[in-house]
Amino acid sequence: MHPLPPPMEQWLAHLQAHRRYSPHTLAAYRQDLNHLGQCHPGLALDRCSESHIRQAVARLHAQGLKPRSLARALAAWRGFFQWWAPAAGLDANPAAGVRAPKVPRSLPKALSVDQAQALLDRPGLPEPSTPIDCRDQAMFEVLYSSGLRLSELTSLDWRYTRRDGYESVSWLQLDEREAVVHGKGGKTRSVPLGSKAVQALERWLPLRTRLLQGASDPDTDAALFLGARGKRISPRVVQLQLDRLALKVGLPVHVHPHGLRHSFASHMLQSAQDLRAVQEMLGHANISTTQIYTRLDFQHLAKVYDQAHPRAGRKRD
Repeated sequence: MHPLPPPMEQWLAHLQAHRRYSPHTLAAYRQDLNHLGQCHPGLALDRCSESHIRQAVARLHAQGLKPRSLARALAAWRGFFQWWAPAAGLDANPAAGVRAPKVPRSLPKALSVDQAQALLDRPGLPEPSTPIDCRDQAMFEVLYSSGLRLSELTSLDWRYTRRDGYESVSWLQLDEREAVVHGKGGKTRSVPLGSKAVQALERWLPLRTRLLQGASDPDTDAALFLGARGKRISPRVVQLQLDRLALKVGLPVHVHPHGLRHSFASHMLQSAQDLRAVQEMLGHANISTTQIYTRLDFQHLAKVYDQAHPRAGRKRD
């Protein structure tokens, strides 16, 4: 990968220091910015036009880049120029008016209720007793109980913490049987914790300190879930442990953490059909996203919404 121009490096440093972007996201953005340079080698950033952006999208598409990857690349280019254009004296953001090919809205399959119960009840396996087993059980119960995104789960602290320059963004409120979660778009919401999740957390928390190793930093001290090396658990470890458990209990499908979120939404709507409540718990900004998750007919969703939301403002015969 070629070195990036200084303004692009400065933008990535800004995202890391001031926006708290994850290393994974920053690495993806670095690759996307590199794509732009490869499409137009030698082009000065202040000479980049909308035409150059469109040509870059076309070239990357011809090279086999998928719509979702193109959309992310455009988001990176748009974000960079929006940040840099005023300082560089550019009249406009050259990427602002360019749109990527439509991204197909596909989601992992939901588990059936019986499959979700089998995964969490662990038939044929001993009760969780080791710190790792108790941690995993608590993680998976929370995912299914509250419909969290994977990044939201790993960001949870065991309680609200503010010290030494560190402040929690997501944390447990176990006495209230809920968690405060900082989600997409910088929005914070409260989600309930079911009784099984609370029991699993109460079993895990006394064992949590066994995974701490030596001197720790404020982030590690605050983290609810720790990895085997004593640091905040990584999303990849959650994925691997969940898939491992699914194999042990004999599920015939691959299980991803996002599949538990999807299962939560589907099962909640099947039982309660309360669109507004599910939308709030998932942290969706609008109904159409919830409709995608639940795979229900949109007209049915609209009817449920009109009946459930006190300010829907529609009258029906």
